[in-house]
Amino acid sequence: MHGLDLDTPPHATRVVVAMSGGVDSSVTAALVAEAGYEVVGVTLQLYDHGAAVRRPGACCAGQDIHDARDVAERIGIPHYVLNYEDRFRQSVIDGFADSYLQGETPIPCVSCNQTVKFRDLLATARDLGAAALCTGHYVQRVAGPDGVRMRMAVDRSRDQSYFLFATTRAQLGFLRFPLGAMEKQETREHARRFGLAIAGKPDSQDICFVPDGRYADVVRRLRPGSVTPGEIVHVDGTVLGTHNGVIDYTVGQRRGLGIGGRKSGAGQSEPLYVVRIEPAAHRVVVGPRAALARHEVALDAVNWLDPRAPDRAGMRCLVRFRSTQEPVPAEFRSEPDGGGHVRFRVPQYGVSPGQALVCYRDDGTVLGGGWIRARRDRTPAGRGGLSGCAAPLDAA
Repeated sequence: MHGLDLDTPPHATRVVVAMSGGVDSSVTAALVAEAGYEVVGVTLQLYDHGAAVRRPGACCAGQDIHDARDVAERIGIPHYVLNYEDRFRQSVIDGFADSYLQGETPIPCVSCNQTVKFRDLLATARDLGAAALCTGHYVQRVAGPDGVRMRMAVDRSRDQSYFLFATTRAQLGFLRFPLGAMEKQETREHARRFGLAIAGKPDSQDICFVPDGRYADVVRRLRPGSVTPGEIVHVDGTVLGTHNGVIDYTVGQRRGLGIGGRKSGAGQSEPLYVVRIEPAAHRVVVGPRAALARHEVALDAVNWLDPRAPDRAGMRCLVRFRSTQEPVPAEFRSEPDGGGHVRFRVPQYGVSPGQALVCYRDDGTVLGGGWIRARRDRTPAGRGGLSGCAAPLDAA
């Protein structure tokens, strides 16, 4: 394991490890304890775990608390379960539901890291006298003469830097990520070496409080009476059908529209995609794939991690607007209101409001990121709705 880069020797240093009950956080705790640190394991109870237990692939299911406790006992460290249900509901779940009602596609994992884990749990770790909070995230923390930076994990297929873009520089100073320089297979080998029963446990794949993957059902349960039916409209203004609520759709969606394709000028059927969602009008706008092309996006609440201030004149970088996407070339420009604008070198498809956009250097260092703002296009055929376009970027 790479050193934790702490000023005091391991035997005199307390470290809190966030233990979710999965392989990654369990191995993190075991490695830190093996290195001689005084380790305290902490597991967060974030919601009613009785609602989702023992389902393969689920995150934070009820079994996870038991798994974390078993690992802590196996490696000989104290373990505590903290009830953060109220904080999680207020900071993550409520925002998730409201975001869907606004026609966005939220990322609750980013909000959870930003608030419950790296704000609340980090504060608890400090209260416990810890010198650092360790997690099982696959991301690298690199200390240099100009400060601490975040960089993509060595195992790019496991990299989680996209989900951690909202981490502040102050938080990054206290956080440690021991797995950032490892391949996933190496992590599982460590789990077997330590004799951990969870060595073969599947990775989390779903949002923890949506264990069946049915996001819209959660929103309807949390916000009863807030979901309104409306029209499905082609970008040319033609009404193609109706829907039961905009929460059932996301930008870029092709399947499950319930309206089939549409004949092109050549008489061939062309697939239709969700181009944008207009929540105030309860309208879902669809069109051909070409209508999804975005040359630029506006960002809200930009968090800048690079020690140098973001460039208001424009700077070249690589960006990701989906967690599974390879970074693409773009130019970023900061705005005085704390937002930003990004112009893609090549038009991109399926850019969805509510998602994050993260900026990188060529070497994988995270520069910063923000939340994608809804595109303010004019609705076709004079049907009302949003109007106006974001101003173009200057050349970098």
